Amino acid sequence: MTRAKSYFFCGIGGSGMLPLACIVKARGAKVKGSDRALDQGRIGAKFDFLKAQGIALFPQDGSGITSENQIFVTSAAVEDTIPDVVRARALGAPEMRRADLLAELFNASSTSIGVAGTSGKSTVTGMIGWILSVTGRDPTVMNGAVMKNFVGEDAPFASALVGSGESFVSEVDESDGSIALYDPDIAVLNNVSVDHKSIEELRQLFGGFIGRADCAVINADNDEVAKLAAILPDGVALTYGIDRGSAYLRAEAVVEAPDGVAFTVVERSDGGRADVRLRVPGRHNVSNALAAIGAVRACGVPLAAAAAALGDFAGLRRRMEVVGQAGGVTVIDDFAHNPDKIAATLATLHAFPGRLLVMFQPHGYGPLRTMRDELVAGFVEQLGAQDVLIMPDPVYYGGTTDRSVGAAEIVAGVSAGGRLAEYLPERAECADRLTILAQPGDRIVVMGARDDTLSQFAADLLARLEG
Repeated sequence: MTRAKSYFFCGIGGSGMLPLACIVKARGAKVKGSDRALDQGRIGAKFDFLKAQGIALFPQDGSGITSENQIFVTSAAVEDTIPDVVRARALGAPEMRRADLLAELFNASSTSIGVAGTSGKSTVTGMIGWILSVTGRDPTVMNGAVMKNFVGEDAPFASALVGSGESFVSEVDESDGSIALYDPDIAVLNNVSVDHKSIEELRQLFGGFIGRADCAVINADNDEVAKLAAILPDGVALTYGIDRGSAYLRAEAVVEAPDGVAFTVVERSDGGRADVRLRVPGRHNVSNALAAIGAVRACGVPLAAAAAALGDFAGLRRRMEVVGQAGGVTVIDDFAHNPDKIAATLATLHAFPGRLLVMFQPHGYGPLRTMRDELVAGFVEQLGAQDVLIMPDPVYYGGTTDRSVGAAEIVAGVSAGGRLAEYLPERAECADRLTILAQPGDRIVVMGARDDTLSQFAADLLARLEG
């Protein structure tokens, strides 16, 4: 499908663009690209990795678009005024959205497994990919995060896996409505809550997604998901839940630890049981593991084999990733950026002692407008009396956007709700403040999405604490 074709990825460093470009390249196509972050001198290691794959990179000035035969691929973040876009249209090059290209590859696969939901998509995708790999099924995996199990010297940014097996596993995105493009054989739906769209829009998008599947793996613990599943034909839904006896897969005897969680998975059909010991913490990861087990059971993987494989699942980068400890202070790098993800992280950390110092950088002004009330309510509910929330301005790389709701408005709402919160516009100010506040026993959590430099910020913060 991609062989002998030539693609140009505009915004190739994005979390959804990079793995797709790698998959297309590995399947024999010519791939070139550009990225604003490359022009700005940010996150160079990512672009060195792409070059090592044989992908030529160009400034985002139109110079890489040289033929009307190049297929011009853009992400949702690319604006019409960018010189690459202007040049591609002047030449008459065919255009594709990232989601269109991914859906084309996904729908053409023999066994397509799509993972959807407001939260947990990347983790469940990584878990499914790992189980299928360990059990010899050699899947292709498209993920929005780096999967630690597949990281190596030649693959430091392993957010994609290119296999020769029948399965194509991918997280699918509802934020731009592109979830409607996917026709999954197996659809996984983790949860439904307000994020980029209204709940009414989400119900329609997610309901359509699971309605097109031969098998829908459904989280019975989520009320919105359960309502959508109720209208599916008999035999389509494979439900899962924690301590939920009516679910096809259920988790019992959950035991949490700071560095992992253990439980027993029970399969309703024959009473089969298997112990699971995850190396990633939190009850939300029990739910994620059940989703992954459900998906691979639909592929024929034995329950015991799936459970055993999950014991070696190393997790994803920036998912409650411990950067290190200095002076009794632990620094954690985390991708949480919407109310559900933030709540899951805070609940997991609050299961054990220690004050939380949370530096949350919003991933854009648009999401703040959409989620303002839910973010404020979530922080007020989830932060402890001694915890401190610190927020800089949202990540912003230029372009036109409504900036009427920013970090200051979120902080004001959280403060009015009785929690400790501070607005410091610049990230450097946040680092100074965190260094001053930190005491032995504290956990500093660096939260946010769409900005790979947050990981460097967390590492630099640890170095300051060590000094």
